[in-house]
Amino acid sequence: MASKKTSPRQLFIIGAAILLSALASLLLLPGINTASRTTPLIVHRGMGFKTIVDTLLRNGTINTSWPVLLTGRLIPRLHNIKPGRYSIPSGMSNFSLLLYLHTRKQDEVRITIPEGLDIRRVARLLSRNLDMDSTAVMEAAADKRLLRKNSITANNAEGYLFPGTYDFVWASTPDEAVGFLIGRFRHFYTGNVKAAAASAGLTETALLTLASIVEAETPVNGEKPLVASVYLNRLKHNIRLQADPTVQYALGGAARRLFYKDLAADSPYNTYRHSGLPPGPICNPGSASIMAVLNPANTRYLYFVATGKGGHNFAESIAEHAENIRKYRIARRDSLR
Repeated sequence: MASKKTSPRQLFIIGAAILLSALASLLLLPGINTASRTTPLIVHRGMGFKTIVDTLLRNGTINTSWPVLLTGRLIPRLHNIKPGRYSIPSGMSNFSLLLYLHTRKQDEVRITIPEGLDIRRVARLLSRNLDMDSTAVMEAAADKRLLRKNSITANNAEGYLFPGTYDFVWASTPDEAVGFLIGRFRHFYTGNVKAAAASAGLTETALLTLASIVEAETPVNGEKPLVASVYLNRLKHNIRLQADPTVQYALGGAARRLFYKDLAADSPYNTYRHSGLPPGPICNPGSASIMAVLNPANTRYLYFVATGKGGHNFAESIAEHAENIRKYRIARRDSLR
């Protein structure tokens, strides 16, 4: 009896089944086209799907790109891969590779923003740890839309980038990072703190400006209420603040020893030349400095100078201050021997 011939339709079905089976194996079975070792991948903001696949090929995550591109074409939602740093497990299928990249939670970086950094140094710190450059952070901190959103009337967010240790998403945008730090200040500056500022007759800007000077003058929390009292007393008696850190801010650049010629710098931030407070904060103060301004020590001090051994000596009169300066010079001379 003659065997029955296979029809073209049956041949097509068989061929299609074999092709689909091979395709499913290539896309879905682990270890086919993907590395047998863990591989790293960095996806920067703005990288397209094709660029990401090319990077996977270059770093050895995959052996050829077309199966991954085909998987992405068949399931378009897998094109959506968030910026971030990935450690890709070994032996994944092409589908599970894209699913992993599509669903993986973005990694975070713990960053400590120390008290007393100005915007430039905060920007450099963020750019060293996150996927952004310092110029973009500076631009975000001066963005009028972002400032209005956070009820800041100044030209930039100096003073509002609240110090602390925080977990940032590595792929945060500059707007997100700056907005988050401002939000930490807003979280702090509520209730009793805001009421205390109002009771002291201090606007938000004045409070942050004074606190920033206190922050820049001393890292010692126990001294901050004393330093705050000096500047509040000077303001009360219409004496120029003559705060060295305001001159440093006016000069820009890295902190250095000031010379008499520096005290003549033509800037509204130079409190040797201009009375009252400078136009705004000179750094980003922490909670201890802000609270020191709201709860200053009850003194009649008008002057202070470094001891040369850590901390400061305080004085009510110019004569007492001159004696403290003499002691400082002796201590400094002795330390250089």
